[in-house]
Amino acid sequence: MKAQVLRAYDDNLTAPNWVSYEDVADPKLVKSTDVIVRIGGAGVCRTDLHIIEGVWRPHMDPNGDKLLPLIMGHENAGWIEEIGKEVEGFKKGDPVIVHPKISNGTCLACRRGHDMHGPGKFPGLDCNGGYAEYLATSERNIIPLPRSLAPKEVAPYADAGLTAYRAVKKAAQQLLPGERCVIIGAGGLGHIGIQCMRAMCAADIIVVDLSDDSLQLAKKCGADHLVKADGNEVEAVLALTDGKGAEAVLDFVGEKGTTTKGLAMTRPMGSYYVIGYGEDIRVPTVDMVITERNIIGNLVGTWAELTELMALADRGLVELATAEYRLADANKALQDLHHGRIHGRAVLIP
Repeated sequence: MKAQVLRAYDDNLTAPNWVSYEDVADPKLVKSTDVIVRIGGAGVCRTDLHIIEGVWRPHMDPNGDKLLPLIMGHENAGWIEEIGKEVEGFKKGDPVIVHPKISNGTCLACRRGHDMHGPGKFPGLDCNGGYAEYLATSERNIIPLPRSLAPKEVAPYADAGLTAYRAVKKAAQQLLPGERCVIIGAGGLGHIGIQCMRAMCAADIIVVDLSDDSLQLAKKCGADHLVKADGNEVEAVLALTDGKGAEAVLDFVGEKGTTTKGLAMTRPMGSYYVIGYGEDIRVPTVDMVITERNIIGNLVGTWAELTELMALADRGLVELATAEYRLADANKALQDLHHGRIHGRAVLIP
């Protein structure tokens, strides 16, 4: 099959090409519960850029010599191509979306429903993923798609959408009508988060972004207030929140100073949700004591939460803004993402 292969890290993201388009061996069924999915769409995620620049190296490849070559791609959807002999309820040709973590299903975390915290493989990060024509996964990871949804339209939900949904679900359970929520970043994750928040609670939504195009996308997605990140965004948010800050701040950027600003936008006893990442959070402990603010991390969501997100998408309450690229053009998609030329999500289509 054809695949895009990462063969070397690029710490400064300066190389013109990061992956090479190659012929590689087709994935095979190993366990009787395995499934082969023919890829209909593979999302291009900022995590892929972090993999290329080595951010994940201490966690996935501490010695720097075992992970590569790697086929990236952890946001995948497509059609069942082949199933193991114990797989039930699926047949060749069924459209599916793939939860990104292959868990064993028997650990304590899995039995409590926290699939992503159990042991197992994460295709695209620590084993071959979906920047390819086919992907090997497990029956535990696949969710049938409603007839209203096509694989190439929903692939980024498998991580970006799922992560945004999980963070919003946490916040929405705490937000009351009339309270305020700030969403920092209206790009690939943020525009999904805005729609989820609009669908799940009655809080006022304030969106902060550098890009006028992204702010207009945020408006279409249901934002109540738009704030340009021009250096005065903290003051603008405080002006919209009676000088106190918002009850919830969801940071879909997590770098270039947004963590400091995000906490400054969070009112005492409020919660700051970290979704994007790339810089350290530095907070004097006395500030944490005095304000009683919460800092809450957010990993990708569970299999059940991906099922819930598909229900929202099926009802038309959440829609993805996507830019389609051929699999052969993966480097262009990655470069466009790196240079901020994509508003929404990029999807590779074999």
